[in-house]
Amino acid sequence: MKTLLRCWENRDDFKQAAMMNSAAIPVGIDVQVESIDGISEVNMDFTITLYLRHYWKDERLSFPSRNNQSRTFDSRLVKKIWVPDVFFVHSKRSFIHDTTMENIMLRVYPDGNILYSVRVTVTALCSMDFSSFPLDTQNCSLELESYAYNENDLMLYWKNGNDSLRTDEIVLSQFFIEHFHASNGLAFYSSTGWYNRLFIHFILRRHIFFFMLQTYFPTMLMVVLSWVSFWIDRRAVPARVSLGITTVLTMSTIITGVSSSMPQVSYVKAVDIYLWTSFLFVFLSVIEYAAVNYCTTLEEMRKMKRGKIPSTFNASQAMAFDGCFHDNDIELTPFSRMAPTPTSDPLTTPTLTPDIQPMEGTRLHRQRSVRENVDLFVSNSYMIDSYSRLAFPLSYLLFNTVYWSMYS
Repeated sequence: MKTLLRCWENRDDFKQAAMMNSAAIPVGIDVQVESIDGISEVNMDFTITLYLRHYWKDERLSFPSRNNQSRTFDSRLVKKIWVPDVFFVHSKRSFIHDTTMENIMLRVYPDGNILYSVRVTVTALCSMDFSSFPLDTQNCSLELESYAYNENDLMLYWKNGNDSLRTDEIVLSQFFIEHFHASNGLAFYSSTGWYNRLFIHFILRRHIFFFMLQTYFPTMLMVVLSWVSFWIDRRAVPARVSLGITTVLTMSTIITGVSSSMPQVSYVKAVDIYLWTSFLFVFLSVIEYAAVNYCTTLEEMRKMKRGKIPSTFNASQAMAFDGCFHDNDIELTPFSRMAPTPTSDPLTTPTLTPDIQPMEGTRLHRQRSVRENVDLFVSNSYMIDSYSRLAFPLSYLLFNTVYWSMYS
């Protein structure tokens, strides 16, 4: 104890002469992870609380002991002796817990071996890749290194190899810890040289169930809800327009909510692909009804110009409800038989009379022109809804199959 008490009197000697006895002091490290307090995608960092233990030997602190028992001290003796200046690389914030006293322990053995333990919380950088978010796996690491002493003065190493890293039972809300492992390496600085560096790696796999409930399921429901308009009467303009606008606005809200909780990265994430493709399906369902309504209006305007609508028909009354003419409000009359037009050359163009029927096998078929196909499509605008009822679900099902097979 006299040697230890002498530390209080000769403080400078014990703090400055530690590196004079050997070229490089070996310092063993082991870590016990207490908890991972938080992982922030927005700030790209994680917060971890751990017990950091240092092992080295300082023969100046050796003392005789009959029963070979060690002596344990608090932080007051730590300030009087030399301790390794280990720091956390890429750390943003860190602190040593001080409730109710500073969580520092120094244990000195009779042969001069020292155990120095601190309980510290560190917030460190984690470079995350969100290209597969939220079906992603992140690899984060905590790095330890001596600040002042390079490899010629201090040698950091894991005390017990791979067993130097121990963890308690850690449960995270959004991640599952797949693997913890330790490694070591060297770091080079052009002005000061090579330094020993220790790494604590942990691989995090994200839980998908939270995002299924908050993002994917609502998005799927909005897309399916937009298909309901295909079964609503094409003349019910308020119903179909309201349904389309509601689904578009809901999809915009979902996309905004997801974007606000993510960092502003310059590449496309997996969730962006799903949300924007689903938004495209919802948007196309609105465009589909715009096409149906336009074709229906165009068809009925043509009928009115051809005289198929009686002169007593009140057009403003028929269009008051939804802006379209209604077939059930219009009394359609059959076309009258048109008389043949005489030609200047009766020899080349025979004249047909109502009593003469054309012979079988004289009808000729020709391919319709583009204009005729468009006219046929316009005159049968109800077919757009019929095709959409099948095309939209099959396309969305194909997209989901490709998406989940790629990212799962």
